[in-house]
Amino acid sequence: MATKKGIEGEEQKVHRIRITLTSTKLQAVEKVCADLISGAKDKELHVKGPVRLPTKILRILTRKSPNGEGTNTFDRFQMRIHKRLIDLHAPSDVVKQITAISIEPGVEVEVTIADV
Repeated sequence: MATKKGIEGEEQKVHRIRITLTSTKLQAVEKVCADLISGAKDKELHVKGPVRLPTKILRILTRKSPNGEGTNTFDRFQMRIHKRLIDLHAPSDVVKQITAISIEPGVEVEVTIADV
């Protein structure tokens, strides 16, 4: 079983933690991702990522004319959803310290903890 000695000498169980970041703003996701990774490397943790998942593009095509008369003109709208994965191997209390950073508005963070 994987354990890591704490500062006080007691052993803490090491978990595999997956952090999923989701947002429609690319710069916000990249900034939060860089902050999390730099915080994890400061604590000398094993980090994998960021894994860039494919961007989901939600498209809507709608007719401009409200009543159907006139020329056929259309509006095209789209929303891009960017997603990043970060894997850490650390005790759960250390992850609480890392994820305590200020997260940009519009970025959704999901933390999944699993045993090694």
